[in-house]
Amino acid sequence: MTHEEISHHRLVAQNLYKTSTCTPQEVVKHFGAMQAQDYAMAKWAIGSRCDSSEKEIEEAVNSAKIIRTHILRPTWHFVASDDIYWMLELSAPQVKRFTNSAAKKFGYDEKKLNQVNSSIEKLLAGNNHLTRDEIMQELNIKKTSKEDFLSAAIMMNAELDGLVCNGRMKGKQITYALLEERVSKPKFKLSKEEALAKLAQRYFESHGPATLLDFSWWSGFAPTICKNAINAIELQLNSISIDNQLYWFKKEDTKENDFRESVHFLPAFDEILISYKTREASFNTEHQSKVFTNNGIFKPIILENGKVIGIWKRTIKKDHVKIETEFFNETENSRKEILFEGIKAFEHYMETKIVIE
Repeated sequence: MTHEEISHHRLVAQNLYKTSTCTPQEVVKHFGAMQAQDYAMAKWAIGSRCDSSEKEIEEAVNSAKIIRTHILRPTWHFVASDDIYWMLELSAPQVKRFTNSAAKKFGYDEKKLNQVNSSIEKLLAGNNHLTRDEIMQELNIKKTSKEDFLSAAIMMNAELDGLVCNGRMKGKQITYALLEERVSKPKFKLSKEEALAKLAQRYFESHGPATLLDFSWWSGFAPTICKNAINAIELQLNSISIDNQLYWFKKEDTKENDFRESVHFLPAFDEILISYKTREASFNTEHQSKVFTNNGIFKPIILENGKVIGIWKRTIKKDHVKIETEFFNETENSRKEILFEGIKAFEHYMETKIVIE
């Protein structure tokens, strides 16, 4: 298997060929967790893998079929409601090390954070959905800096404790609600070993071929822990060694692996790039600075046959969406027209006219 073949297999695993119809929540469940700090673009990460519109995906989020919260690494993720509790119980202790450290800089130890949690619970009880600023105002916690690190640490701590998650959108503003009022707690719990094995299987089946270090990066768990998880499920996966690296992937139907020409306009922070420790299978290193910055800001990408060939951005206008593109190599207009066929899925998703400039 070559890097080109790896990128093709990943298109299959990541449902970018859309070989079967599925709902937004089924897309998220397939992945386990999908990075979602850029909310507008993260919805398109789901939409690019199913035939749902942006409104339908937002409804799935508003109705708590999909939960948006901080989980795995200390960033926003989408998680299916069926998975939220076991995944939180597994990953919260490691992520809380970051949030607790941030809160301590403002004089908030664990005891004080627990007191704040009690106050937040009272504020949100009865399906009361409030923005972060509204919550901080009620708690009489003033903004400490332009970035407002304290309020972010407080709300992340409440998320990781399983107290809150995203609520219904209030216009374009994100709100918080009590998790137990959005999603009922399951009757049964997984052991840590069972949860790790489940997370590993979900990752390799939705992202493979991928390595131990890829899974470690995505999950936030140390390589030694990840190795134990892989050992527990290795009989349920296929593996192949390439350049002395062992890649794990789903035991799949060979019909799904038939190569096909494809063009995808994918969002910033899409799982096709963000979920791997190294990304040489997806683009030439000479273009890396255009794809993502040194401080980890990923751009929306144009993918042809699994390879990043350019970047794009959208601007929402009154009666249309403007699309601007930048291809890495000089591209003839006739070929651009073929590539722009890939934007039709985005037009369906946005339910409005697309104008390419």
